[in-house]
Amino acid sequence: MKRAPASFRIDPPKSANPEKPANKRKPRSIEPGKAVAVVAESDDFFASPDPAFTDPPPVPPRRRSLLGRVFFAAFGILISLAIGLWTDRLIRDLFSRADWLGWLALGVATIALIALVAIIVREMLGILRLASIETLRRDAADAILRNDAREARKTAEHLMELLAHKPETAAGRKTLEGLKDDVIDGADLLAVAEKELLAPLDAMARTQVLNAAKRVSVVTAVSPRALVDIAYVLFEAARLTRRIADLYGARPGFLGFMRLVRSIVTHLAITGSMAAGETLVQQVVGHGLAARLSAKLGEGVVNGMMTARIGIAAMDAARPLPFKSVPRPGIGDFLKALTSFATSKKTGSDNT
Repeated sequence: MKRAPASFRIDPPKSANPEKPANKRKPRSIEPGKAVAVVAESDDFFASPDPAFTDPPPVPPRRRSLLGRVFFAAFGILISLAIGLWTDRLIRDLFSRADWLGWLALGVATIALIALVAIIVREMLGILRLASIETLRRDAADAILRNDAREARKTAEHLMELLAHKPETAAGRKTLEGLKDDVIDGADLLAVAEKELLAPLDAMARTQVLNAAKRVSVVTAVSPRALVDIAYVLFEAARLTRRIADLYGARPGFLGFMRLVRSIVTHLAITGSMAAGETLVQQVVGHGLAARLSAKLGEGVVNGMMTARIGIAAMDAARPLPFKSVPRPGIGDFLKALTSFATSKKTGSDNT
């Protein structure tokens, strides 16, 4: 039985008594100095978001001076020529004294040259890996912003290649491989990639940051000199930065590590995380530490929280994808565990 053709309205019918807007503001006069405050008061869309849930501002690319690069390149060539001439003169002098001394010096110089070439190659590979991670992070942010499925698939494949040697990501890589052709939206695909591939590494990075903060707090509490505290904080921060970089697949050499440290310092300066003075002390005292801990243990907690801040900045700098679907760790995630650890240490010392 065939249905007779009929007409249908595409637009919904208008109601006879349309409802009035619920939050209609009455007209009133506004002074020029209070215009922004009134707009923020009347419209929640323009209200400032909670800083705990906002991403840190992007780090602007640093301009490199052309004159500086030319100077350091020319100076490096000059130093290399000076070392080469000194080595050549040394080998000739040793040949003039005895042939075996000259051949020994020539063999040692050859071994040193091969080792230098290997070091340079390793440093270049480390810098290229770090640059690849920075490019991957920028491509991911652009694909999420434009919701580009094609660019998101390329970024996901690049991410899987970067983390292919990580056994913690084996299950995530298998899941993502089966879903990357089924997910249509680029932002959703990268959200799945972030949860499946980076969430296990994020958990390991959080553990490393917390352990480093605990070690710094203990050493600060027992060290007799402030110079020892500073030296150990720097040592622990450098070791934590390298471990987090290795965890996310960067594996930088010395030059790559220094580039990563510069990115971390820039990130800390922009986000204001280097202000470990009044804000951090008030945060610590606000949790009742002043009544439960000694002054030395309280200083240890402060240094431990500073180490945690550096660890969070290292995660931001070395992570292949920006924090979008996975919540970014904050200083409050480590404060409770660190204060509980310090309290337990004080209780144990009092009992003994």
